[in-house]
Parts: sequence; structure tokens; C-alpha cells
Amino acid sequence: MLPTRRLLSILEAIRRHMPAVRRISSYCLPRNLRKKSQQEIDELSAAGLKMVYVGAESGDDHVLAAVQKGETFDTTCDALDKLGNAGITRSVMILNGLGGKMLSPQHADNSARLANATQPEYLATLVVSFPTGEGRLRAGFPGWEPLDRDELFVEMERFLSGLDLKRTVFRSDHASNWLILKGTLGADKERLLQQVRQAIVTPETARLRPGWARGL
Repeated sequence: MLPTRRLLSILEAIRRHMPAVRRISSYCLPRNLRKKSQQEIDELSAAGLKMVYVGAESGDDHVLAAVQKGETFDTTCDALDKLGNAGITRSVMILNGLGGKMLSPQHADNSARLANATQPEYLATLVVSFPTGEGRLRAGFPGWEPLDRDELFVEMERFLSGLDLKRTVFRSDHASNWLILKGTLGADKERLLQQVRQAIVTPETARLRPGWARGL
């Protein structure tokens, strides 16, 4: 969100006063890059910004509008492409279950389409959660209903099936997830799909995280 000149001064201060620092990373929303030119992103990369965590949440425009994200498929792609063109490593986060029961299929399909279009270096999924309650989401998303555990697995299976990634490190190991998944896509795609399908058909054999152990 900060002006590029201020970010550059911060990066310079880190380099000058903390020479042992090996990697500088940042969180960002796609809209944080909307007003920054490719040249500005290139300058941040050259100054030491090596990795950015991007909360995409979904690749589906209807889901993004319903949760008032303020982004679209295209704006998220544009931001990820700017980072990639600058040689900045991108870690993209998708929220499993964000579309609820109503929009689950298109949430899975278009989130996979977003990843395929941008080929991020890292991709992670978290289960949507509401530490302060679901009221705010329901107010802007009439008819939203949460997915149960099995429906989350079905959505994950659909998402993974739609991915066509060349060399992306995939992680679904956040404490919110019932099923821990780790691998590289596409090399490990079939193994990951087998794990999810096992959780759908025989959850008792899938080594799921117990409910008491799940959290934010």
C-alpha cells in the first residue's frame, strides 16, 4: 500500500543496517499493485523484495463480488503477472469453501483457472473460517451456507483436478485444514488426488486432523 519510493527506502535501510537478512517478503492484495507500474515492481525486486504472499481467495468473479473482495479474476492475474515479470516469487492463497454450497463448483474451477494462467511458484489452500462470526459474510452473500467436511474434500478434489501447473510447490497444511496435503504440481498431482479421494470415500483411513486440533 505504501508509495514505491517509501518501500525502496525501507528496503535500502534493511540492506544497509541488517546485512545478514537473506530474504525480504511481503503480504499484498492485488489492488496494492494496481497503481504501480512494471518498472516500479522491477525496482522493488532489484532492491531486495524477493517473495510476495498474495491473498487471491478465489478466481471466480461471482464469489469475489459476493464476499466484497474488491478484485476480479483479471485484476488478480494482472498483479501476479507483474510480480512474476519482475522475478519476485509468488505465494498464492485460495480459501477452500469460500463460495459456500451455492458457488462451490465454479469457485473450484475458476480458482484452478487462475493458478493455471499465472503459474505461481507457491500455491496454498486454507479452509475459510470466521473468528468473529459469519454475520458479515451472510449480509453480503444471501444464501451462503458453509461446506461440511466431506463437501470441502469434494471441492478440493475438483480444484486439484483442474490444475495444470508445471512447477508449483503446493501446500494445504494450515491448521484450518482437515487433510494435510503437500507436493509439487504437476509431478505430485495424482498422489494428491488419491489422498483427497481416500478422504472422501474412507475418511477413517485418511489420517485427518482431529477437530479439536483445527484452528486459525
